[in-house]
Amino acid sequence: MDPWKILKYAYMTEKSIGIIEKENKIVFIVGKKARKKEIKEAFEKVFEVKVEKVNTEMTMKGEKKAYIKLKPEFKAADVAVKLGIV
Repeated sequence: MDPWKILKYAYMTEKSIGIIEKENKIVFIVGKKARKKEIKEAFEKVFEVKVEKVNTEMTMKGEKKAYIKLKPEFKAADVAVKLGIV
């Protein structure tokens, strides 16, 4: 399984950057057919962190957006730095 077929790219808006600090979540656009368990496994494999919870929603553009909450011992800000977001 190639995790980058599931995780397409980080979703960057003012709101999603605020969520990184406030809620320890990072937002990704993922494949339409990706299930929550697959998203969790791919994210853990790529970034070497533990995921607590994954919520998904479909955008008006027809993309699937995943809100990935990390376990408290890991920081979403550290992942954002690896991605070059913050």
